[in-house]
Amino acid sequence: LRKKRTLTSELDTIPGIGEKRKRDLLRHFRSVENIKAASVDELSLVDGFSEKLAKIVFDALAVSKK
Repeated sequence: LRKKRTLTSELDTIPGIGEKRKRDLLRHFRSVENIKAASVDELSLVDGFSEKLAKIVFDALAVSKK
């Protein structure tokens, strides 16, 4: 149980973000904190991310910042 819990992140709760997109985001930004600090434009620069998906990620992480 402990090992499974350590492999989850805030990215797992975002619709449209599977393992591959989560991995791509983390490779590009290096950490969840850096992803949270990114703008929609910066998020859309990741391969496979449209502006619409970048906005979904941005909005979901903005809610978790509060």
